[in-house]
Amino acid sequence: MTAKKRGIWVFGDYRNYFQNRVTLQLLSRAKDLAAKIDAEVCAVVFGNKVDEWVGEYIAHGAEKIYLTDHPRLAVYSMETYTLLMERLARHERPEIILVGATAFGREFAPRVAKRLGTGLTADCIGLDIDQEGLLLQMAPSFGGTLVAEIVTPERRPQMATVRPGIFQEIPHDYIRTGEVVKVPLPEHLPVDRVRLVRSERSPQREQKLEDAKVVVCGGRGLGSKKKFAKLFELAELLGGEVGATRPVVYADWAEHDALVGQAGKQIRPQILLSFGISGAIQHTAACNDAKFIIAVNKNPNAAMMKRADVAIVADASQICNSLIQELKRRIR
Repeated sequence: MTAKKRGIWVFGDYRNYFQNRVTLQLLSRAKDLAAKIDAEVCAVVFGNKVDEWVGEYIAHGAEKIYLTDHPRLAVYSMETYTLLMERLARHERPEIILVGATAFGREFAPRVAKRLGTGLTADCIGLDIDQEGLLLQMAPSFGGTLVAEIVTPERRPQMATVRPGIFQEIPHDYIRTGEVVKVPLPEHLPVDRVRLVRSERSPQREQKLEDAKVVVCGGRGLGSKKKFAKLFELAELLGGEVGATRPVVYADWAEHDALVGQAGKQIRPQILLSFGISGAIQHTAACNDAKFIIAVNKNPNAAMMKRADVAIVADASQICNSLIQELKRRIR
């Protein structure tokens, strides 16, 4: 009799599928990890009338889907989802469970880990398999100044939440097939302590910072909050998004959602424009995958200038204003 393969599970959060691609990104990384420990990639899906998402997850790398499809699951319930995941994990005994570090994942994954009596590394920025076959979980620590490498040597499953934008999803494969295991809904479910009255989508960026093709990023070298604000005008003209360094966020020049760094967003734009950024490792590590970097700084020896494809030694605010004027002139 063939031994059952170990499983690497990715929880399928499909509720904002077209904007939030973290589940697909995790399936892609899970395939790489599975090849190293001879495991199979599985997605776990709870909901009602979710066949479309099941097909998407198979097309993006899942070999098996554990599916619970029932009208009772049409509206998300933390208590119910946690119970279902706990029961399924106890029965199937996966080696690894990965969840996106979204608002949902940060609420859901710790509860599941507690129920299963295992550890959880939150907000990972990297995953690998070490020489002993353990999941190597890399997460920022000490305010993003260090990256800790964490393993779970004894408890199972090994669990981690992973930030969106860290890994790239694999292309949609229209002919890929996979096994769908239908998991029945238990007869007795917990009573919801919270009842959903209504919901509405809050305003969002036009695109996620980590998905933007053009990112205009500013640092403390811009000099003031007023000067930093001009980056938003430049980004709008370029069809991009605005990022910021940690000192800028701490100075309240920008929201935390704009933070690019080990403690913030990982970006991989086609073009990165860097204004007044010295280039601390906590920031540059998050933009290693930028295809083309233009940096502006008064200091020619700044680390960001040395990483740039085009380095302009000048006042960052003046160059930003000049670009805005030139772009507006060409648009007229």
